[in-house]
Amino acid sequence: MSGDFPVDTESPSVGIAHASDMTHLVLVFEDNRLVGDLFGQFDQNLALIEQRLGVDAAARGNHVTIKGRPEACERARRVLDTLYETLRKGQEIHHGDVDGAIRMAIADDAQLSFPEIAPNGRIAFAQIATRRRNVVARTTAQDAYIRALDRSDLVFATGPAGTGKTYLAVAYAAALIERGDADRLILSRPAVEAGERLGFLPGDMREKVDPYLRPLYDALYDMMPAEKVERGLQSGTIEIAPLAFMRGRTLSNAVVLLDEAQNCTAMQMKMFLTRLGENSKMIVNGDPSQIDLPPGQRSGLSDALGILRDEPGIVHVKFTDADVVRHELVARIVRAYDAADRKAAEAEPEAEP
Repeated sequence: MSGDFPVDTESPSVGIAHASDMTHLVLVFEDNRLVGDLFGQFDQNLALIEQRLGVDAAARGNHVTIKGRPEACERARRVLDTLYETLRKGQEIHHGDVDGAIRMAIADDAQLSFPEIAPNGRIAFAQIATRRRNVVARTTAQDAYIRALDRSDLVFATGPAGTGKTYLAVAYAAALIERGDADRLILSRPAVEAGERLGFLPGDMREKVDPYLRPLYDALYDMMPAEKVERGLQSGTIEIAPLAFMRGRTLSNAVVLLDEAQNCTAMQMKMFLTRLGENSKMIVNGDPSQIDLPPGQRSGLSDALGILRDEPGIVHVKFTDADVVRHELVARIVRAYDAADRKAAEAEPEAEP
């Protein structure tokens, strides 16, 4: 079929024919060994592209014929091109990678302020290279987040669960340690501000706080070999500790991550931010909609975002439910809860003067 259209010499090869407002596009992928992984088992990756982009995609050998509106076909081409390049680099692709490529293709060009254009004309999305894997941005907010981490020494990231804030921050921190750009990695969370009391838990301090810091451990083991993580924990190169342990310290030559920062008090947040030392980076993540502080107590995260809003050199990246990269139901759950909260707020009677 591709013989009916002019074909480029680059890989993948492309041919296009127009009929009114519809486009008929043929892609030819030169490396047959990668085609199976590109299309997915039983062409499931193509099926997802069809569903999300509103095109028809038919595979035959190493050819893909895409039919649909011109802008939709172009997005499908960009998705397949991006995934094919990932496979050519020796990396695997999974459902989440396909979903991420589709999200980025759907985003309006006007919103792509951070992705850069590579010499070959493809959009080069930000990525983090660690010993165990390369982590590529799956949404424009993730892309902005990774690039902000490169450019700023203090980055705030806020948004709902499932948007990749913690995962990307730990990946970035691990990459800095592996490259020798930081001597220490310090990961912290407020462990008792959500109403729990460590004194009632069995074991020593590490055993008490480990359950609260488990998401940080999980992300860390995903990025670095287990033996290197264990050596780092024993030597102090990697430190995972409750927020209270930060008091009185100056953190130099380090990358410092504070997770679940919405559960810090204003005083704790000020204490944490003023720990930043020479040649260090600080990352502060949180979800302002999930504050577990006692009623009437202001979140240190919200407080800091207001106070530091206009300070140069500080970046705030906002994630929304559109950036949720877990199961698609998670994004719908977040939206449903947000709608319920708005409805409840509107229904509350106004306070009497």
